[in-house]
Amino acid sequence: MSSRVDRLSDSVLAGAAPTRRGLLVGASASLVLPRTPRAAQPFRFGLTPVFLTSDLQLLEALQHYLTVAMDTEVQLVLKRTYQEITSQLLSGLLDAAWICGFPFVAYRRELDLVAVPIWRGKPTYQSYLLVSADREATNIADLRGDIHAFSDPDSNSGYLVTRALLAEQKFKPQDFFKRTFFTYGHRNVVRAVAAGLAQSGSVDGYVWEVMTETEPELTRQTKAAWRSDWMGFPPIATSAGNAASEGIARLRRALIDMPTDQTGRSVLSLLRLDGFATGSPTLFDSIAGRVELVRALG
Repeated sequence: MSSRVDRLSDSVLAGAAPTRRGLLVGASASLVLPRTPRAAQPFRFGLTPVFLTSDLQLLEALQHYLTVAMDTEVQLVLKRTYQEITSQLLSGLLDAAWICGFPFVAYRRELDLVAVPIWRGKPTYQSYLLVSADREATNIADLRGDIHAFSDPDSNSGYLVTRALLAEQKFKPQDFFKRTFFTYGHRNVVRAVAAGLAQSGSVDGYVWEVMTETEPELTRQTKAAWRSDWMGFPPIATSAGNAASEGIARLRRALIDMPTDQTGRSVLSLLRLDGFATGSPTLFDSIAGRVELVRALG
C-alpha cells in the first residue's frame, strides 16, 4: 500500500476500496474550538466545507446548544477538506460529523446515518453549474473549453455531479475543460466565478442560495446555468460501530429537537435550515448511481 493518502474520489471512482489505514496516513491537525471542561471524554463533532462558514457566532451557538441539549461536553472539529473529516470519522477520532453525500455513499457499510438537514421543507438540495451573470449558458455543453472551478474532490455537488454529467457524454474533466482547479470551499467557487478567476464552477445550490441572502453583492455577479435533480442533503453521520451508542442517541435527539429550543432556533436561522430529520439512506441512491456512472467510464 502506498504511504500517501489517496483521494477518496480517485480511489472510489476507479473502483478501489479505500482502507481506513490508507486514509489515516498524513491526517492533518484539527482546528478545535476552546472548551470548558465538563467531562473526561468530550463528544467530538466534525464539520467540513459543507458548512457555510467558520463564523464564530454560528460555531459558538451550535457548540453551546449541543452541549446543553446532550448534557455533555461537545467539541467542534473543523477541517479544510472532506477527506480529513472522513478519515477521522472512520478511525473513531470523531464521534459524528456533518459530511457530504459522496463519502457517505462511498463508505455505506462503515458509516451510519444520524440525521439529515431539512431545507425549504425537504431533506434534499441541488448542484449548480455556475457562470457569470451576463453569460449565455444553459447546459454543460456551453461550458466546453472553460477554466472550471470545483469545490473539493470528494464533494458531490462540487465535483461528482459534474463528472457524471461529463461521463454521460464519455468525457473526463481534463478532456472537456481547458483547465480545472479546486477551491476547497463552495463559497470560494462563487468567488472564483464572480472574480473571473474561473469561467464556470460546480457549487452546492444550498450554499449559493443562502449566499444570495447574506452576500447578494457577490452572488448577483453569477447565475446558475444548470441545476441538477434533487439529492439527499449532506448528512450527519457516525461510524457503524458507534451507531447504537448513547452519545449518538443524544445527538440525534438534540438535532431533531432543535426547533423547540431558543438557541437551537438561532442556529437554524443562521444556517437557513428548517430543522433535522432521521432520514433514510435511500436519499443518497442517486449519488451512488453517479459514482457507478463515472466509474464505468474508467
